[in-house]
Amino acid sequence: MQIEDIIKSNLALPLAKKTLLNIMYTQNFTAERFNKVLKTYDLSSEQFNVLRILRGQKGNPANMSLIQERMIAKTSNTTRLVDKLLLKALCTREVCPDNRRKIEVLITPKGLQLLEEIDPEITKFEQEWATKLTNEELHTLNNLLEKLRKQ
Repeated sequence: MQIEDIIKSNLALPLAKKTLLNIMYTQNFTAERFNKVLKTYDLSSEQFNVLRILRGQKGNPANMSLIQERMIAKTSNTTRLVDKLLLKALCTREVCPDNRRKIEVLITPKGLQLLEEIDPEITKFEQEWATKLTNEELHTLNNLLEKLRKQ
C-alpha cells in the first residue's frame, strides 16, 4: 500500500517527505509487530534490549552509561528500565566496590533463561519480516539506512 493511501493524502508528496513518512510508518509498523512477540513474555522492547545488552557482557557487569550507550532507543530512561527488570528478578544492581558512584548491573540466570526462551520467537519474527526482500535488497536497504544516519 502506498504511503499516500495510508495517510489519506490526495496530493502527490514531495519525494523527501514521502521517503521520511515511509521510514517512520515502517518503523512503527515493525515495532508494533515486534512488541506483540515480547508482550507474551511481559517485556517491552526497551527491557528486551537491556537484557540483550547484559547478556552480551558474558557475566561481566555493565554500568548505566554502557547500557545507555548501547540502547537502540537512546531516549529510554535506563534507570527505570533496570528497576522494572529488577522487580522481575531478571537482573541485579549493586554498587561497585571500587567506585561507590558506579552502579553495576548483571543479568540473572532467570533473565538468561527468559532470553533463551524468547530467542527462537525473535529469530522467527526476523526471518518472516525479511522474507519480502531478497538478500541483495536487504544489503542495499541496510547500506542506504546507514548512509542516512551518517552525520
